[in-house]
Amino acid sequence: MMKTKITFCTILIGLLMCFTAFSQDQAAIKAEMNKDMMDKKETMKTYVIEREIPEAGKLSPEELKGISKSSNAVLEEMGPGIQWLHSYVTDNKVYCVYRAENEELLKEHARKGGFPVNAISEMANKISPDTAKD
Repeated sequence: MMKTKITFCTILIGLLMCFTAFSQDQAAIKAEMNKDMMDKKETMKTYVIEREIPEAGKLSPEELKGISKSSNAVLEEMGPGIQWLHSYVTDNKVYCVYRAENEELLKEHARKGGFPVNAISEMANKISPDTAKD
């Protein structure tokens, strides 16, 4: 019976080959995921949501933090098809700017979070003082 002598170097080379193959697989998976995310960003639109909230301007920093945490929890559950960018709080309204694949996701987010939705408008364009410059 012939005995095979396995050396430390043989084991190490085998492990390195497995690790290299695993790393290449992981890189390919990551590249595919990045491509999917870029494709998704290209299909996402920007929306402004108007929410009537009486005395919104009087909400405390802690209350605003709680609302933000609720929104973030729902967004995390819903996945990458919807993203909250920021909101503007006025006396009796909150104007929220979102990126989403469609308007239905915005309505679903509002329903799950218990947020009012009085109007949803898709952003057609964006201007600023820089728009006037040549």
